[in-house]
Amino acid sequence: MAAEASVQRWIIKIGSSLLTNDGEGLDLPLMQRWVDQMAALRQQGIEIIVVSSGAVAEGMGRLGWQQRPQSLHALQAAAAVGQMGLAQAWESRFQQHQVATAQILLTHDDLSDRTRYLNARSTLLTLLSYGVVPVINENDTVATSEIRFGDNDTLAALVANLVVADRLVILTDQEGIYDADPRHNPEAQLIRKAFATDPQIKAVAGDTGGALGSGGMSTKVRAAVLAARSGATTHIASGRNPSVLAAFAANEAPGTTLLPDTSAYNARKQWLAGHLQMRGTITVDAGAAERLLEAGSSLLPVGVVAVAGDFHRGEMVACVTEKGRRIACGLSNYDAKEAQRIAGVKSSNIAAVLGYMNEEELIHRDNLVLL
Repeated sequence: MAAEASVQRWIIKIGSSLLTNDGEGLDLPLMQRWVDQMAALRQQGIEIIVVSSGAVAEGMGRLGWQQRPQSLHALQAAAAVGQMGLAQAWESRFQQHQVATAQILLTHDDLSDRTRYLNARSTLLTLLSYGVVPVINENDTVATSEIRFGDNDTLAALVANLVVADRLVILTDQEGIYDADPRHNPEAQLIRKAFATDPQIKAVAGDTGGALGSGGMSTKVRAAVLAARSGATTHIASGRNPSVLAAFAANEAPGTTLLPDTSAYNARKQWLAGHLQMRGTITVDAGAAERLLEAGSSLLPVGVVAVAGDFHRGEMVACVTEKGRRIACGLSNYDAKEAQRIAGVKSSNIAAVLGYMNEEELIHRDNLVLL
């Protein structure tokens, strides 16, 4: 279900290099320019959620560090220091428009646990109903490599799914996505509009982020694909454009626009699709793969040829073909040891093998999403 027809809901994500002017400290005049435009959007009835990078970069500046640290604890320390300045900067800019802000720090666990996911959604929607602008960042001060989103592009896309946003606007220091690397090819052309799942877009998106950030164009394309699952359109554009947000509101399209090309998943499927970390892998035979892909069927144990990983009942696992292609993910009705014992077994024989039967499916189709 989309946001109410009379209310547009936008997620605006801003990258580290843009926010900190390539590490020289928070660019407060530029932040004010964005906030002025966001305030104008709100006057037009558009709800705004900001996903803000920059905590680590701001912390580095405050600590006098010239290079992004490699160790997790040093990154967490920089984030803890920088988060103070980042939150204050956003709050003071919005206060000039009499707009309240709220700081929300998230880890992957907050969105992979169904109860916490729903709680986060309720909190964000309540804040929006009170006219508050949530400012979201990954909780870098406690996140570990196992639970990190890895980049705020992905986080922004998952937030777009969470609140069923209409648009995901990713502001960066680039004009958008080009059909070739403009740094090396002077004839490279900006791609104005495409579908998020267009193979050409994935092919031309680079894999390298800047020195201060953790994401490149490839993470932005992945974010667009994730956002499309809830029907959101993604815009990737230069945040240095003095009227970039106002242009989108006027139905102009600076940068690159990536459109959803499939029907939106329902809320539960969006949540399932948002899982980035799998607890195990289930390899399926050709017949099971065909039934999953063509008929949207549940995964039965009889179609399983191998089980890997150490997962519990109810945890997320990936489904792959015998050639290693990942085709789906879902919540397992059995733990890893049970799944190994019933692999290749007909559902009618599960009880004979295990001594009991939780479900006849290894993964029910309601708890499974194709990738």
